[in-house]
Amino acid sequence: MISEKMTSLGQKRSVIREIFEYGRKRKSEIGADNVFDFSLGNPSVPAPPCVEKAMQKLLAENSPVAIHGYTSAQGDLSVRQKISAYINKTHGTKLDENNIYMTCGAAASLCISLRALTASSDDEFITFTPFFPEYRVFVEAAGAKLTSVASNPKNFQIDFDNLAKAINKNTKGVIINSPNNPSGVVLSEKTVLQLCETLAQKQKEYNHEIYLIADEPYRELVYDGISVPYPINYYDNTIICYSFSKSLSLPGERIGYIVVSDKMSDGKTVYAAICGAGRALGYVCAPSMFQKVVAECQGQTSDLSIYVKNRDLLYSALERFGYHCIHPDGAFYLFFETPETDANAFCERAKKYELLLVPGDDFGCPSFVRIAYCVSTEQIEKSLPAFEKLMKEYK
Repeated sequence: MISEKMTSLGQKRSVIREIFEYGRKRKSEIGADNVFDFSLGNPSVPAPPCVEKAMQKLLAENSPVAIHGYTSAQGDLSVRQKISAYINKTHGTKLDENNIYMTCGAAASLCISLRALTASSDDEFITFTPFFPEYRVFVEAAGAKLTSVASNPKNFQIDFDNLAKAINKNTKGVIINSPNNPSGVVLSEKTVLQLCETLAQKQKEYNHEIYLIADEPYRELVYDGISVPYPINYYDNTIICYSFSKSLSLPGERIGYIVVSDKMSDGKTVYAAICGAGRALGYVCAPSMFQKVVAECQGQTSDLSIYVKNRDLLYSALERFGYHCIHPDGAFYLFFETPETDANAFCERAKKYELLLVPGDDFGCPSFVRIAYCVSTEQIEKSLPAFEKLMKEYK
C-alpha cells in the first residue's frame, strides 16, 4: 500500500497548475501570442540589476566550494545576521540571527512552520477567504485541520463576527496573507489591530498560545502609498513566512526565510521546533548561492511600476465592460465577480476567447475569478476585446 492522499495530490494538480498546463498545450497549437494566459503568478518583470551584480561579485571573489557548498542547516550565519539587521532597521524590531531560518521560498516556510506548531490531529488553523488553495494542502500535510472564515465580501477585510464563531479551544494558529493572493487586498492597520486583540483575548480564554502566521511573499508589492503593517509589532506570538520570489522576480530560485518573533512567549522552543521541522521535511540548507545573493539585495525590488500600469489598465477596462472587480492595493492579481454563479462554467466559456482564468472555488469564493496580471502589458491590451466579447454574452 502507498499513501492514497499523496497519490491523489500527485494525480491532480492544483487548479492553477491545471490551467497553466492547458495554456502550454494551447500555445503549442495556435501560438503563444494568441493565448491570453492569466493563470500563474509568475513575474514577467526581470530581476533588478542588484541580483546579477551580486552573483557576479560572489563568483569573482569566492571559490566554487564556498559558493555552492552547504551552509548551516538553518542558513548561513552572515546571511541571517544581515536579514535580521535589515528587518530591525526597516520595522524597528530587535531580532538577531537566531530568529531567522532560511528556506526554499514561502511554501517551505509555511510547511515548516505548520509542522513545527502542530502537536495533535485536533489542532486547527484558521485562514480567511479568499485564500491561496495550497494552505489546505500544507495544513493537512502537517496533520492539522484548516478552517476558512468568510471575509467581508465588500472589501475582503476580516469579518470578526465570523472569526468569533470559528475560533475555539483547538485553534493553534491563524494564517493571514497581505497583500492577498488572489484579491490583492491589503489588511488595514485597523483590521490587524483588531485581529491581534482578538487573538490575545482568546489566548487568555483558552489558556494556550495562538500563533499568528503571516504569509508575506507580496509585502513589497503595494501601490498608491499603501503600507503593510508588520505583524510582529502588533502581536508577540507571530511567525513571518517570507519569500524573495515576487519582490526580486526570483520564483524559480526558491529562496525565503522564516522569522520567529523575539517577543514570542516560547520563542526559543518554537525556533527549535522550526529547525526540527526543517530537518524532518528535508528542507535544511536553503540554496546556498541565493542565500548570499538576497542578503545583498534587501530593500531592492523589480520595476513595480509595470504592475501598476497593468493593474490600472485591466481594472478600468473590466469595470467599463461591466465586471465587478475588487480593487487591488497590492500583489499582481485581480479578483472579480463572475456574471454567473458558476465560476468554473464562466472560465470554460472564457476559453472560447483563449482567456485562461482561474475560478475562485478553491480560493473559497465560488463566484469569483482570479487574473494574474504579472504578464506583458501588450498581452493585457490584446486581451481586452476578448473580455468585452465575453461579457456581451451575458447581456
